[in-house]
Order: sequence, then C-alpha cells, then structure tokens
Amino acid sequence: MDEARKELPTKEQVLEALKVVYDPEIPVNIVDLGLVYDVEVHENGVVDITMTLTAIGCPAQDVVKADAEMAVMRLPGVQGVNVEFVWTPPWTPARMTEEGKRMMRMFGFNV
Repeated sequence: MDEARKELPTKEQVLEALKVVYDPEIPVNIVDLGLVYDVEVHENGVVDITMTLTAIGCPAQDVVKADAEMAVMRLPGVQGVNVEFVWTPPWTPARMTEEGKRMMRMFGFNV
C-alpha cells in the first residue's frame, strides 16, 4: 500500500472540506445548513457521503453532488467519493448548526 492510501482523512476533515460547497439558492454551506447526514471513510480511500437537500427535486442536486465530490477528492488519500441523496428524515431548519442559523439571519432569513 502506498503512503497516500495509508493517510486517510478523518470524518471531521471531510466535513471541513465540504464547507466550500453551497446550495446555489442558499448562502450557507451544506454542512452548516445541516444537509450532510453521514460521512464514512473506508480503508480503501473511498468516502461515502449521505446527504439531503432542502427540497425533493431540487434543481441544484447535480451541482451540489459534483461540488461535494470535487471538494472531497482534493483530500490526501481519497480514492473515490460516493454521494447518496436521501429524503428521510426530511430536512428542516432545525438541522442547521448555530453558525448556519447565524449566517441565515445575517442574510435576512428568520430562523
């Protein structure tokens, strides 16, 4: 096994990398928005991301998926990224982090 594959990112590093990904309609990253439900880093370097969007049929789904894949692929040791969208449980504003809520209020949203 080469050195790059030995050093896998942590779940926290993946979540940090995902903070550059935004739903194009909302000025908050997908992590602070509460869209990322789970991250699993496998020993083979593949990262599985389970997430949702604010609405079923969101037209930004393909863009968000591509952006998430690109952001995580930049991490050392990552060999592949799988993004799965789920709709249960549905997203609600209660899933946002305190930082996400603060950003939403800054942009005039009542959360």
